[in-house]
Amino acid sequence: MRFALISDIHANLPALEAVLADIDHRDDCDATFHLGDLVGYAPWPNETVALIRERGVAGVAGNYDSTVATDHAHCGCQYEDADQEQLAHQSYAWTRQQVDPATKAFLGRLPFRLDLRPRGGHAGGTRVCLVHGAPTLNTLYWTEDRPDSFCAKMADLAGLTAGDVLAFGHTHKPWQRVVDGVHFVNTGSVGRPKDGDCRAGYAHLEVAADGTVAIEFRRVSYDVDRAAEAILASALPDEFANHLRVGGKTQPASSTG
Repeated sequence: MRFALISDIHANLPALEAVLADIDHRDDCDATFHLGDLVGYAPWPNETVALIRERGVAGVAGNYDSTVATDHAHCGCQYEDADQEQLAHQSYAWTRQQVDPATKAFLGRLPFRLDLRPRGGHAGGTRVCLVHGAPTLNTLYWTEDRPDSFCAKMADLAGLTAGDVLAFGHTHKPWQRVVDGVHFVNTGSVGRPKDGDCRAGYAHLEVAADGTVAIEFRRVSYDVDRAAEAILASALPDEFANHLRVGGKTQPASSTG
């Protein structure tokens, strides 16, 4: 089975359209799943959710999705300084005002976790567990510098064993590792990368019949100017436009969702 895993779209419709077009063009995926954070930071929350629904892309709730759906006090984002916090609060308030009832209801129905059985539920073999941040909370930041012991703990909490896959997003930076035979995959971000590459990102996961796991990180060019100009034309902070243009890496006044 071959899967496209997309995460952290963050209402960036041009980026999502480009990624879906790339998946269609390559024609090497049996299914596409999203790992949450469909909304926030860009001006197309309703349109993004509508496209996800139209394409039948199943997925899990990111912190931005579940907090918007439940009218939580904040988005559960992590901040490096007071400026980031202020901008993130502005984004969250704007997003909550803009989402229509259908979008909000859809976000509220997203599950916390999805488990895939590439060989079917009647047989054993590789399991693929999809979450947004971690198996414990969708707000937990799982960065690449976490030690192997942390990865092993998360696998244990998720009930995973050697040969299984745990896929997540949330930090907007792609990486992978194998610990005690469990494959850990951060898919990166479709709509708000933070690794200095402004292109949209997603992961291609293949689970062979013998349980062999192969992971490829893919980047897709899209109309960044269209997204940036739409942000500038909205009431969202202008800083979010520059974040997209520089791939987040050198933008001090932004936060991860």
